[in-house]
Amino acid sequence: MEIDKAITESDDKRLKTKYNNAIYVIKRALALYSIEEVAFSFNGGKDSTVLLHLLRAGYFLHRVEQSCSNGVQIDFPIRTIYFESTSVFPEINTFTYDTSKTYGLQMDIIRTDFKSGLEALLKSKPIRAIFLGVRIGDPTAVGQEQFSPSSPGWPPFMRVNPILDWSYRDVWAFLLTCKVQYCSLYDQGYTSIGSIYDTVPNALLSISSTSSKEKFKPAYLLPDGRLERAGRVKKNSPLDGTRSPAVNNGLDSVNSHKNRMFTASVIGVGDEILFGTVEDQLGPLLCKKLHSIGWMTSRSTVVRNDIDSVAEEVDRCKSVSDLVFLYGGVGPLHSDVTSAGVAKAFGVRLAPDEEFEEFLRHLIGDHCTGDRNEMAQLPEGITELLHHEKLPVPLVGVYFKTLLRKMNLNH
Repeated sequence: MEIDKAITESDDKRLKTKYNNAIYVIKRALALYSIEEVAFSFNGGKDSTVLLHLLRAGYFLHRVEQSCSNGVQIDFPIRTIYFESTSVFPEINTFTYDTSKTYGLQMDIIRTDFKSGLEALLKSKPIRAIFLGVRIGDPTAVGQEQFSPSSPGWPPFMRVNPILDWSYRDVWAFLLTCKVQYCSLYDQGYTSIGSIYDTVPNALLSISSTSSKEKFKPAYLLPDGRLERAGRVKKNSPLDGTRSPAVNNGLDSVNSHKNRMFTASVIGVGDEILFGTVEDQLGPLLCKKLHSIGWMTSRSTVVRNDIDSVAEEVDRCKSVSDLVFLYGGVGPLHSDVTSAGVAKAFGVRLAPDEEFEEFLRHLIGDHCTGDRNEMAQLPEGITELLHHEKLPVPLVGVYFKTLLRKMNLNH
């Protein structure tokens, strides 16, 4: 099978790990459900293209293990669902239908809204599980696991997410390593494709050119995968028909904060401080520094190495302070629970951060082992790494940009 062969021959250890984990999820689903009870949601995007080829490989390997194949390529029998919309890019439509023809997909084309179409399909077919190309960082991914029942109010089925823990880098490593076709829009600077009304090429891939037509590098050259949705814009304004950036830059709120004194809370995490075996030096130093730049420290505490204790204190402090500093409890030990506590306080889960993992790999070397590196797990969707020339390691900021709009950046 060409996909499995390409990954096996690759030198990318991280990609091999991601591939093997995804194949395990697929084979597990195929063991739990009959082929008539599973379906695959395909939308022509990069993530669902990856999932298509993972499913092809996973089904092939599943059949080999059942001794139903002698190594010869097997037809792909998994039902494929395509929600066709009038607002879809023509290139997406063309790629979807071409892919269906190439791989002999059994496509159910739904032209109603997603929920109604799904309800009708599940009533007419014995589908109990649907493979989805959802990844951490997607708006719909929060709270999902590799196997997650559908949300309340939706028709009952099992959501199967084989690439939930894949990063933007992993997706492109797979597509390029396996040399499979993907939608041509990705070679025109599009990094995350929605509808024709809310998607433009990612400006971070723009190429300086003297010609009147702006040009863009392909999507796989985006240096920071966390910015893949930078090409998403708000839908047209019903008043003037113009597009506005997807994220407000907040500059209009700066002046109202110029003359206000900012407040901060300082939280130390560590039983060793509470037991008196280690002297807390960082807490007093932070309070002194904050005072020197005109900030007021409204609260300074030390809590136990306990997720609930951290979460409760963070929740208490973030409601009364402009900025909350946490230190301690961010190492590789089981007692290091600061990140988990922050995640609980904000109602999100821990998820692998690609940039942080790469940083730790360079810092720690062979001792940093990819998926087993718990230190690279950060609160999902709300963090940012903050680098400074005087810091040997980056700070991890949570909703930090909101604060930066209000304060002196030099601070």
